[in-house]
Amino acid sequence: MTQRSFFRVVAAGIMMLLLIGMTGCNGLFAKNQLTRVVPIGQSDAAMFVSKQAPVIVSILVTPERLQAFEHDQQLSKLKTSLLANTAINYQQEVKPWLGNEMTLAVTSLDIDHDSENGQEPGYLMVLSTTQPEKSREFVQLLFSKRALAGANLATEEYKGVKLISDNQIPSTPVEKERVKNQNSLAGAVVGNNFVLFANHPKVLREAINNVQVSDLNLTSSDKYQKATKQLSREAQAVAFLNLPVVAKWQNLKLDAQTYDNEIISLVSNPKGLLAETAFLARKETLPPAAQLSKPVGALDFIPASASLTLAGANLSGLGDSDLAQLWQQVTGSLSASTEDVISKFLPLADVQKRLGINWREDILNSVQGEYAIGLLPRGEQTNPDWVFVAEKSEGTPVAISRLDELALSQGLSLNSFTLNDQKISAWAQLKTAINKSSEAKERELFTIQANVLAARADIGNYEIFASSVQAINAALTAKENPLVKNPDFQDSIATIPEPNQGYVYIDWTNSQDILERQLPILKFVEVLGKPFFKNLRSLTLSSYGSDTELLKAGVFFQFNS
Repeated sequence: MTQRSFFRVVAAGIMMLLLIGMTGCNGLFAKNQLTRVVPIGQSDAAMFVSKQAPVIVSILVTPERLQAFEHDQQLSKLKTSLLANTAINYQQEVKPWLGNEMTLAVTSLDIDHDSENGQEPGYLMVLSTTQPEKSREFVQLLFSKRALAGANLATEEYKGVKLISDNQIPSTPVEKERVKNQNSLAGAVVGNNFVLFANHPKVLREAINNVQVSDLNLTSSDKYQKATKQLSREAQAVAFLNLPVVAKWQNLKLDAQTYDNEIISLVSNPKGLLAETAFLARKETLPPAAQLSKPVGALDFIPASASLTLAGANLSGLGDSDLAQLWQQVTGSLSASTEDVISKFLPLADVQKRLGINWREDILNSVQGEYAIGLLPRGEQTNPDWVFVAEKSEGTPVAISRLDELALSQGLSLNSFTLNDQKISAWAQLKTAINKSSEAKERELFTIQANVLAARADIGNYEIFASSVQAINAALTAKENPLVKNPDFQDSIATIPEPNQGYVYIDWTNSQDILERQLPILKFVEVLGKPFFKNLRSLTLSSYGSDTELLKAGVFFQFNS
């Protein structure tokens, strides 16, 4: 196992420990108040990490406190698999002294800052200890085992701290090739509170410097201090990212750099898991999107069976909001087109092409009031049906007339019919079919077939657009069983602060196949987080807050009992 892979495996393990434990919290949290976790929401280990570090991730509870909620002994299995090749017995050697914090940080993109000999990121792990003597014994025992396995040990005293390490980072390409498969590790116990591990003693020395010269460490950063004020005191995990450095590390472009830091926290509650994030801007951003203090009325037309739903207000102003700036930065970093990404999840491209319209210019920009968009499963068919509900405004008649003109210019017909006493307008492609009469061979019967590309209905204060007659019928009858009255949806939006900028609600069971087709990498993520995704029922996304120097958002995960 290489030094890089060692810390990557541990990093994945730290996150999976949390996710598995959090998944088990659903339904058990309220029943077992004795084991309820109430951390303080901030990382003490941040003082070891530089302001310039790409990322720091902290779990603020012990695996045992999470294990009180788990199912099927997943945590125990994971701990066993993680330590299988380390000769470490967690139960006997780690558990007795491990405290309430486990932190992993990528401290720099290159340990020796010399690109000529290749890049080797610095990795630092900080574990809190409740019994300093036992943790010192563990460090000594760990390196003794490594020495017996053939590693060359080195010790040094640095500013009052004893550092132990084996193997050295290569200084030339030749040395790098020689030691590339060696497992380098450095460790130290700092004071009576922390055990540190790194992939090179230089990383440990810099960590100690960061503590002794406070201006160097993350806790002295104004951005970090502002970010941590957004955290819940019950946060069980926290991550802080330096976005420009992360982009450089992952070879991503960052042309539109509005936000340069992000903080993420995880908090469990009786209904599920809330992941909150705050993006911190370099300077004042555009104002937030339209704020809502209750679910929009347009949701009354979205059936409870919808697999994915978006709801909010004022689509016409969305392009001039802080959300648009964030979206531009994300899609720019991924070298993706905003339009391409949107079309992946809203299967409108075919309709746009065949009607000759531009959804943003011809429809979305005319929506100034409430709106809701729902994707409806369509049996075995690959693409789902869709329903788009928009509150009427002064520009609605002009927008609809424009759609009719565009459809006619493409050779489509505009047809009207009644469905359950409701007038429906449909844009359709008409085709003729010839059938031979059974009575006279020379006689031909002509039938006209209509391929409906989209349909529209005018209901009270709303216009409803849909991909098919079946879809618009589902919208018209949705009040019998609307999404807004679905208990899962109600529980989800109850966790989101108000006012907010609307919701994206995903029924994971019904939308999993759709999302996997559009995002193939999701299947890989699901394999890594199998216990998490196995029990996932739904997720709800929203953004909120009015601060023009940061954008707050949350994702609420619900799990099956």
